[in-house]
Parts: sequence; structure tokens; C-alpha cells
Amino acid sequence: RPELLLVSIDDLKVQIPKNPSSFLEEMSHSRFLECRYREARAFFQLYPDDASLDALEFRKKAKSLLHLAALTLNNLGVKFWLSSGTCLGWYRQCNVIPHSKDVDLGVFIRDYKADIIPAFQKAGLPLKHKFGKVEDSLELSFQGGDDVKLDIFFFYEEDDHIWNGGTQAKSGKKFKYLFPKFTLCWTEFVELKVHVPCETLQYVEANYGPDWKVPVKMWDWKSSPSNVQYNGVWPVDEWDDVIQIY
Repeated sequence: RPELLLVSIDDLKVQIPKNPSSFLEEMSHSRFLECRYREARAFFQLYPDDASLDALEFRKKAKSLLHLAALTLNNLGVKFWLSSGTCLGWYRQCNVIPHSKDVDLGVFIRDYKADIIPAFQKAGLPLKHKFGKVEDSLELSFQGGDDVKLDIFFFYEEDDHIWNGGTQAKSGKKFKYLFPKFTLCWTEFVELKVHVPCETLQYVEANYGPDWKVPVKMWDWKSSPSNVQYNGVWPVDEWDDVIQIY
């Protein structure tokens, strides 16, 4: 709820947001999307949920990691949304996909802040790798507890689409993933208020194709996504900057 200010306009006392620009910016993505519980139940009838100890443990760790990531980014004022497998899990089954092994978030590159890496390190999540650069294909991964990884993909806006990049460390090959333009909505996921693309179906279909409802356990990030494109190779003299593994 925004902080309000009492003002007088033509002898009429009214309340207005104390920070109008912030309020208007928030209003632009204030729509709430409920998780698709009916569709999730139908999904689990076709594909029974993994109730193994490993799956339960991973979901618990992923939830904890997502809460910590949200707290860290919110404290920095960096807007983010559920992306990739985490977004698919929310949309398809209203839960974390147990075989995904990581948590995926998206951030527009315009919202990037140099404080992000030190803030996560201070929160106890060391940097695992940094690929690309702010101008091109930036991607950050942080190591959560017990091999659960946090991936933050930065998205670049073009006239008619949005894309994020990927880098293969051993070869320097670059890839890009194209999405139709989207806006952000709020939702609730694992007891957390977070953003997701409002146009979720188009977002998920771009990444996972028309068969996104079918679980896939063998996934190659370089070839499996429907929207992946080869994007050249990083010049060797840039590798020290654009391929950093810790």
C-alpha cells in the first residue's frame, strides 16, 4: 500500500500518493494473476507428482533460495520475475519442478545495478559464474546451499522482441533466446509475492514450445529451447571478462 499525503485542492482535502512517480510506475504492473490450480490438478493426474524425499528436500531449498533472492533484489530496488523453469513450474503445476535443480529469475538490463553481486555475496550466496557483460548477454549464477543454484538472466529489449543471452564456457559460443514482448504481473508462488510475465503462455511457449505441458527431464540449454539462436563467439581477448567461473 502506498504512503499517502493529505493535500488541499480548491478547498477540497484529498489524499494522494506521497511518491506519485513510484506509484504510477507500480500501477503499470499491478495486475494480479492467480496460479492455475485447476490446470495444475489436471497435470498431476496425467503426471503424478514426485513425492520422494529428494524432491521434497529440493523444493524446500528452492523455496528458501527464492525467498532470499527476492529479499536481496527487493532491498536493492531491482524488479525481477520468475523465468525459465521456475516460471514453467508456476504456470504448469503451481509448484517448483523438482528435477530442475535451480531457481531462475529474469531482470531487465535497464534495472541492472553493480550492487547486485556484492549484495548476494553478503547474503551468503557466492558468485558461481558471470557470463557476458552489461552491454551484451549478461548472466549471473549464485551458489545456494546444497547444490541449488540461482540463475539471474538479464533481458534486452528490441523494437519487436525481448531476448536474453547464454554463453558456453568451454568454447566461448554465444546463444540468444527470443521472446515476444511482455509486461509484468504479480502472483503468489511458494508463499511469496513475485512478478511473472502477464503474457505467460506466450512466454512459456517461446521457451518450451507447444509441448510445454509434457515434462522433460533431459534438457540441453543450447539446443532444447524453441527460441534459441546461435549468436556467434566471444572474441578470445574478451574471455577473461565475459567468462568468469568461480
